[in-house]
Amino acid sequence: MLKAIRSLSTIAIGCLFPAMIVSAQTRGLETFFVMSNNADKNQVTEFVHTSDGTVIAKEAFDTRGRGTGGVNDPLEAQGSLTLSADHSLLFAANAGSGDITIFQVIEGRLIFLDKQPSGGSNPVAVAQTQNRLYVLNQGGAGSVVGFQMGYDGRLSPIADSTTFLSANAAGGSSISISPDGQTLAVVERLNDNIDTFHINPNGTLGPIVVNHSAGVGAFSGRFAPDGKLIVSETGSSISAISSYTVNSNGTLSAVTQSLTTNGEANCWNAIAPNGAFVYASNAGSSNISGFSIGKSGALTALNSSSIVADNPEGATNLDITTSGDGKFFYSLNAMVGTVGVFAIQPNGTLSEVEEIPGFTAAVGFNGIAAL
Repeated sequence: MLKAIRSLSTIAIGCLFPAMIVSAQTRGLETFFVMSNNADKNQVTEFVHTSDGTVIAKEAFDTRGRGTGGVNDPLEAQGSLTLSADHSLLFAANAGSGDITIFQVIEGRLIFLDKQPSGGSNPVAVAQTQNRLYVLNQGGAGSVVGFQMGYDGRLSPIADSTTFLSANAAGGSSISISPDGQTLAVVERLNDNIDTFHINPNGTLGPIVVNHSAGVGAFSGRFAPDGKLIVSETGSSISAISSYTVNSNGTLSAVTQSLTTNGEANCWNAIAPNGAFVYASNAGSSNISGFSIGKSGALTALNSSSIVADNPEGATNLDITTSGDGKFFYSLNAMVGTVGVFAIQPNGTLSEVEEIPGFTAAVGFNGIAAL
């Protein structure tokens, strides 16, 4: 029997990689997972930090669905692989077959529980709150669909929960739910919009509230533990990052507006579990920027350049994530076929631990999450 489900902690150049990564604390060892997004057979691979500090691949798990394949960032979204807050469940978006897979996480291994149609086409991101799951479908008109989750992990659609984005082909690229479970936010990368929806008591969504991004090239929005929404912006030349307060009517008020990352093509961001830091993935310049998050939600660069880590040249680092204990940071380096592993220092800066080779470069891997 599964443990009762609590809230989900989720935790972009066209943002790349057909496999997904999840990091978790398992048997006293850090564990993470990567998703292949393979067009024939989508799989999630488990990696474990061993006692001597090395990282090894342990096992691959079939989602029983299909990804899209591709070369570089085929999903163009963040959140295709997502963990529940208690790390007991892992959700994988099968964009090629149009369905969602649920695994139970037991001592670092994945147990297949269920696979259900996403309620739309090309599902690219998932978010969870308590016993509800919301799926962002990027294809067609673009939609968000809600599901109720049973104690056995199986999904059932919430009646009348399908809600459409502001326009056809809006390019929905992220979905996130506020810590209080009241607001769902979707970024439309092609329209530069940030949509908010009130989550009703029955799980349906209220009317869409369309907010135009404060900066150019909005790609991914993630809620911090304090309820501020942090949005990555690819920009027109140099990328940026913004933070927002969500008002009671669903409108957004910028706290920090378009603070430069001093890098290129910032599509994804990852927030430390304690809410003190946020990291931005500059896929075009193969580096990572870091910022502190103040009590008001204001963002401040961690150093004079804001760059806190470098990946191999041409890495096209896409999805990024932090471990649930806040000790490690992971970067999916799609075009060179590696995963960068960094230790998070007390001041938020990053120190490289290892670069894990062995992935086939430029084959469409996408997605990352951490326990």
